[in-house]
Amino acid sequence: MAVEDLKTRLVAKALEEGFSKARITTPDAIPEAAGRLEAFVGAGMHGQMGWMEERRNWRGDPAALWPEARSVVMLAESYTPDYDPLALLAQRDRGVISAYAQGRDYHDLVKKRLKRVGRWLLDQVENEEIKVFVDTAPVMEKPLGQASGLGWQGKHTNLLARDLGSWFFLGAIFTTVELAPDAPEISHCGSCRACLDICPTEAFPAPYRLDARRCISYLTIEHKGPIAPELREKLGNRIYGCDDCLAICPWNKFAAEAREASYHGGVGAPPLAELAALDDAAFRARFAGSPIKRIGRDRFLRNVLYAIGNSGDPALAAAARPHLGAEDPVVAEAARWALARLGAVS
Repeated sequence: MAVEDLKTRLVAKALEEGFSKARITTPDAIPEAAGRLEAFVGAGMHGQMGWMEERRNWRGDPAALWPEARSVVMLAESYTPDYDPLALLAQRDRGVISAYAQGRDYHDLVKKRLKRVGRWLLDQVENEEIKVFVDTAPVMEKPLGQASGLGWQGKHTNLLARDLGSWFFLGAIFTTVELAPDAPEISHCGSCRACLDICPTEAFPAPYRLDARRCISYLTIEHKGPIAPELREKLGNRIYGCDDCLAICPWNKFAAEAREASYHGGVGAPPLAELAALDDAAFRARFAGSPIKRIGRDRFLRNVLYAIGNSGDPALAAAARPHLGAEDPVVAEAARWALARLGAVS
């Protein structure tokens, strides 16, 4: 089969399987990534994400991750929310959960699709191999996505595209098959600063640079232990992730509709009092199959208590008070902080 014909059919197969877009690049297409990663880690902006430092030699050089690979198929899968994430911030008695975590865990769904596309590719050629990755291996998906022409890294460092907006997951298929690479994408952000200016914690020291230590997504998901008091106040009612910089992007007027129904109709914005009452078993049951489950009940409860403290609603003190004697000292301290913020210390 001609190489170009194989590539055309591969892209068609990816779209048939539910992906919104597919483009091709090579493992050596992001030579600048290693230096940017070194600077990011060297400045400590990765916070507690030690895995970024430990495996940065592979992360910064995809060719080193699997030297036999000749092509990288980058795929996007839309999860565009069917509601306005920014509107939920005004509902202070409810917990705001990032749009990507509203439904089933995308790691599982995207990986299954990647494997189906990869198996199809192997059926077309002989003696070739593939490896699939979805956000769990030392792969810099966003630079590879830009190198492939899938989209570009905006000033908020996330990938966006003129025909997809901001709301899409990334998957990668590394393969020994030689495929013609697509042209890389360039930035179309222009002078826009919407994503930088909306950030509650000022997590962007400059356009195209992120300090994860101030990012609400990092703080509510990756950060262990107590969050600095001056940052807690800026969390508002965000209890898992943050969508502000994505939701404000003007390119979302072209966002593609999610084709996977499992990404919608999920956890919603539950009442904080209801979430504060969850014990470990109830937490696991409620968020089974969700990416939220991986942070554990105590870290989730820490976030819920911060949101209660930020609610301005004294009636929520009753939901926080039972946690003053929590076994986890971080949870107990969060309860004390919440009650103090509500003026309800007893």
